[in-house]
Amino acid sequence: MSTTQSERLRELLEPLVASQGLDLEEIAVDSVGRRRVLRVVVDSDAGADLDRIADVSRALSAKLDESDAMGEGEYTLEVGTPGAERSLTQHRHYVRATDRLVRFQLHEGGELVARILAVDEEGLDLEVPGVKGRKATTRRLPFGDIDKARVQVEFNRKDDSTADTKNDANAKSTKTNTNTKNTTNTKNNNTKEEEA
Repeated sequence: MSTTQSERLRELLEPLVASQGLDLEEIAVDSVGRRRVLRVVVDSDAGADLDRIADVSRALSAKLDESDAMGEGEYTLEVGTPGAERSLTQHRHYVRATDRLVRFQLHEGGELVARILAVDEEGLDLEVPGVKGRKATTRRLPFGDIDKARVQVEFNRKDDSTADTKNDANAKSTKTNTNTKNTTNTKNNNTKEEEA
């Protein structure tokens, strides 16, 4: 996807996503054979359940149908959340990952796996799990030391078994409609396709 198309799509869709109480995290257009797939990733501090995703998907579909942002031809719109193992790239992502286990790639070349305890403007307070029966330790990590960060899925956390269940539910995406921008026919999975 060209930068121009990406910027145009973001300018068109971001206000609509924000009006639904969500943040527009990502936009990507991929070619799958001869068709295109527009993937839109949304999130919020409270997460986004399937009903909210379906609502925003319908609103985005209507907005795209009335614009020429996707050009001519068929495309599929997919709207979803970042998923359980999301990359953390913005301050709000770290805030939303509080109490989650995260794998950090550090600028100095090391790697660190730790739980985010608190987030402020300068960095993170972390709990580093103990190894071989040792107690966990705390550590301060400035944002400037972080090269990459990704949330880790936990299957055996005993003290909060609901954290991953909630976030795994948010990781589901809904595939909504297939649109064609031409003068003779508009297809939508929610309606029957017209016979030609």
